[in-house]
Parts: sequence; C-alpha cells; structure tokens
Amino acid sequence: MKVLIPGSFDPPTNGHIDVINRCSQVFDEVLVGVVVNPSKKSLFTTDIRELMLNEILSESSNVYIKTFEGLLVDFAKANEVQAIVKGLRAMTDFDYEFQMAQMNSNLADFETIFIPASPEYGYVSSSMVKEIDSYGGDVTKLVPPNVLKRMKNA
Repeated sequence: MKVLIPGSFDPPTNGHIDVINRCSQVFDEVLVGVVVNPSKKSLFTTDIRELMLNEILSESSNVYIKTFEGLLVDFAKANEVQAIVKGLRAMTDFDYEFQMAQMNSNLADFETIFIPASPEYGYVSSSMVKEIDSYGGDVTKLVPPNVLKRMKNA
C-alpha cells in the first residue's frame, strides 16, 4: 500500500521523522508531501524543507519526498496513493484532522489513517520549535542535527 504523509515540515521535527519512519515499516511506499503554503510565513523555503527531509530519510528505500501546492486530494490522486496518513499529538489535532479526513473523503473518497505520536514527541510542534529557537532556547532534542544546523544559520 502506498500512503501520503502531508505537512509543511517547517522545520522537520523529530516527531515528524518518528511518524514517517514508523509508517515506512508498515506500508510499502511512503510519499511525504511538503506543502507550499503561500499564506504562511515559513522559516525555510519549500526546496530547503524537501532537501532536509531527503537528507534525514536517505536510508529509507521506500520513502519519497515531493513538494506540492493546491488541494491535497489532487496531489494524492496524481501520485496514486491509497490513503493519507496524519500524525496526531493530542485531541486538538484529532478534532481538526477528523474534519479534514471527512472533507477529503467527501472530495475524493480518500481514507485517512491516524498515527498517534510517540510519547516522547507528543508535545513537539514545528511552531513551538520555531518560537523556542527565536528566543534562543535549546531545540537540540526536538529536531534532527541537519535541521538544527540550518536553524542556527537562518
């Protein structure tokens, strides 16, 4: 089964990588879709986010990274995935993602599979990592080394 894990990954966190790696052990193919969202002010360009993910996941033979913009279901159809996978940290994630799953099912009959965050990453979000880093806080345990290096140089 080929699945899609979409997200902004700005920046990629250890929580993102954990979900991707766990999915790569369950599914035949994992497509990581890095969304282009022009309405968001991003720390990194889409190209840099894709590059960082490729560096991190280079040893995963069944994981592929692609950027996209527009409707998630259109990207999913174009890439012939069978389901969308979403990582969940808390009930607030579930409330939002459940609505999105229902809409994606309505738009294009896509199933969504929810993967709970591992306990050690349940509190980690990209926005929180960016905020901590912006105040000079230590995010070493929250992001992969290549991401940390780029954050320090940003």
